[in-house]
Amino acid sequence: MRKFDAIVIGSGQGGVPLAKKLAKAGWQTAIVEKRWIGGTCINDGCTPTKSMIACGAAAHIIANSQQWGITVSDYKIDLEKILARKNEVVQSFRQGATKGMEKTQGLSIIYGEAVFSGQKTLSVKLKDGGQEEIAADHIFINTGTLPSIPPIPGLDTVNYLTNTSIMELTRLPTHLIVLGSGYVGLEFGQLFRRLGCQVTIIDKNKQLLQHEDEDVAVAVKKVMESSGVNIYGSANVQKVEQTGDVIRIQLTSNGETHAITGSHLLVAAGRTPQSKSLQPEKTGLLLDERGYIPANDKLETNVPGIYVLGDVKGGPAFTHISYNDHLVLYKNLIHMENVSIKDRPIPYCMFTDPQLGRVGLTEKEAKAAGYRVKVACLDMTRVARAIETGNTQGFMKAVIDTNTDKLLGVAILGPEGGEVMSTLQMAMLGGLTVTQLKEMIFAHPLYAESINNLFMTLDK
Repeated sequence: MRKFDAIVIGSGQGGVPLAKKLAKAGWQTAIVEKRWIGGTCINDGCTPTKSMIACGAAAHIIANSQQWGITVSDYKIDLEKILARKNEVVQSFRQGATKGMEKTQGLSIIYGEAVFSGQKTLSVKLKDGGQEEIAADHIFINTGTLPSIPPIPGLDTVNYLTNTSIMELTRLPTHLIVLGSGYVGLEFGQLFRRLGCQVTIIDKNKQLLQHEDEDVAVAVKKVMESSGVNIYGSANVQKVEQTGDVIRIQLTSNGETHAITGSHLLVAAGRTPQSKSLQPEKTGLLLDERGYIPANDKLETNVPGIYVLGDVKGGPAFTHISYNDHLVLYKNLIHMENVSIKDRPIPYCMFTDPQLGRVGLTEKEAKAAGYRVKVACLDMTRVARAIETGNTQGFMKAVIDTNTDKLLGVAILGPEGGEVMSTLQMAMLGGLTVTQLKEMIFAHPLYAESINNLFMTLDK
C-alpha cells in the first residue's frame, strides 16, 4: 500500500488546482481519475457546450442577416466541422490541465476507479489493468455528478441521449424532444433549433427555471418560443416508446392529452451524485437522502480528514463554485485560515441567447427573507447598445434593500448578460449603493452603461 499525505478523487475544476497546490506546499499528493483529466466542465459541460453554442450563434446571425442589411443567399450546417471544432477545443483544455499536473513535483496521477476499502484507504482498479491500494490522512472527494434518468415507463427501452452523448451525434435530429427545462435543456434546445432542427421541450413544472422569479421565467420562455421551440409545461409523461427511428411520447399538459413523435430524445432532468459507487460506508462516510455527501461550512464531512468539493456535495452545481471550494480548503489547511463557504455569493449564467446572468437573491427570496424591497426593471428595448446591435430581447432586473439602498440581487437577461451581472456583483461585494451606481460614469455606449438607466427607473 502506498501512503500519501493527501488523495484527491476526481480531477474536476476543484480537484486539479487543489492537488497541485497541496503538492507544491510539500504534501505528497495523489489524484485519482477514472476517465479524463478536467472533469465534467472540460469534457462534457462548459467547454464543449459553449463551443457548440458559438456555432449555433453564427448560424443564427447568418439566417437572420437581412435585419442587418446583409443578404446571404444560401448556407448549410456542417455538423462534422462543428464537432471537430468542439473536440479540438476540449482536447486543448484537457491536455493543458494534464501537462500542468504532470509537471508538478510531489503529485502522482493515478488513472483508475477508486473505492473505499477501509478507514481512509482506497482500492483503485487501474485503467491499464491491475489493482493498487492507497491511503492518506487527508482525502478530498471531487467526483461530480451524472445525468439523472427519471423513472418514466418505457424510457429504459429507448435510445435516449444525455448531455454527453448528444454532443457526439453525427447527423442532426429532424425533431429533438427534450425532457427538462433547466439550463441543459434550454441551452441544447436553442442550439439545435438554430442548427435547423425542430425542437420540443417537455417539463413537469408549470414554470421554466423554477428557482427564478416568474417574470424572468416568462421572459426566457418568450425567447425560446420566439426562436421556434415548442414548450409543454405542467407535463406528466405517461409513456415513452420507440419504433425504428421514431420516438413517441404520450403526455398530459394543462389537462390536455398529447402524443409527440420525434427522431431523438434528450433527457435533461437533473443530475445525480457519483458517491455510492465509492462504497463510502467502508470509511464511515454518510450520504444524504439523495446520495450527496454533506459537509460543514469548511467542507469537512462527518469523517474528520475527509473533505468534499464540487457538485457531489450538493448545492449549486457550478464550475466556479467547485473552484472556490478548493480555495477554501487550501487556505484553511495550508495557511491555517478560517475561511467558510457560508454566505458566499453564487453568481451564475445560462448561455442561451440572450444570456441570463444571476447573482444574489431573487425578488421572491428577498421578500421571504423579510427584506423591505424595491425593484428596478429596464427592458432591453430601452438599452442603447442593444438597439444599435439589434439584440433587444430580455430585460434587466435589480432587487434593492429599501433600508440600505444596496443591491440584494440582480437578473440580467440580455446580450452579454453574464458580463453585466458580474459588474453588479462586484458592486454588491464593494457595498456600493444604488444611488452611486445610478450616478457612476460608464463608457458610452456599453451594455454596462445601461446600469445608469436601470436605476433611473426608480425615480419614476
